[in-house]
Amino acid sequence: MKPRLPLALCTLAFAAGCASIPPAAMSELAPGGKMRAAINYGNPILAARNAATGEVSGVSVDLARELARRLGVAVEFVPYPAAGRVVDAAKTRSWDIAFVAIDPLRAQDIAYSPPYVVIEGAYMVHNESPIRNNVEVDRAGNRVVVGKGSAYDLYLSREIKAATLVRSPTSPGVVDQFLAEKLEVAAGVRQQLEMDAKRVSGVRMLEGRFMVINQAMGTLQGRPAGAQYLSAFVEEMKASGFVAEALKRHRIEGAAVAPPGR
Repeated sequence: MKPRLPLALCTLAFAAGCASIPPAAMSELAPGGKMRAAINYGNPILAARNAATGEVSGVSVDLARELARRLGVAVEFVPYPAAGRVVDAAKTRSWDIAFVAIDPLRAQDIAYSPPYVVIEGAYMVHNESPIRNNVEVDRAGNRVVVGKGSAYDLYLSREIKAATLVRSPTSPGVVDQFLAEKLEVAAGVRQQLEMDAKRVSGVRMLEGRFMVINQAMGTLQGRPAGAQYLSAFVEEMKASGFVAEALKRHRIEGAAVAPPGR
């Protein structure tokens, strides 16, 4: 067995020419000469889907295109409305790379890169709600709606002790369900909730955040060469300013470039 190249060394090699992409990485990231990229358009920080044309765009789309360009292969975008759907599709090996939040439960099926952006999880309540801060959310009688299978769902499933979790089929549908069922709290990506707060009335955001999400690229478990190459790619994309420029180009607020990986 050949020794694995340290991440830092491989990252430097991108600029100097780790130029020759390991054949094993090529075959794992682009089987058959095509790379299938899972895109979660339910997270507006990462991607969006044009309702009329079906075309996807966003930071994750830009990263997928750049990776495919470096590999010298075509990219096929496989869109999903929620992160949970992306994770479920890993079991059927329906994609080759994906963009999802790091969570230990998902690591059973997904080999993660270091994070490329960090985003915040936040709460929304009704204007008349007695809840004034994040600590008061986890109390008996409070129902917290969250996107099923999202990183927020996984995190809150571990952390919430007294409140009751209610799961919406997708993250973009959280606020509509929150209003329709008159639930006490909505949880999700801060930016998504702030966008929803502008289109509906009678709601307010709680200050601060209840968690920080590390968004990473990933490939399927059992593809070690592909995972190693993907990790080096992400580090180079952060260091080169590619991720920062993509956030700026797509006018993304509420997200920051992740710090260098170890």
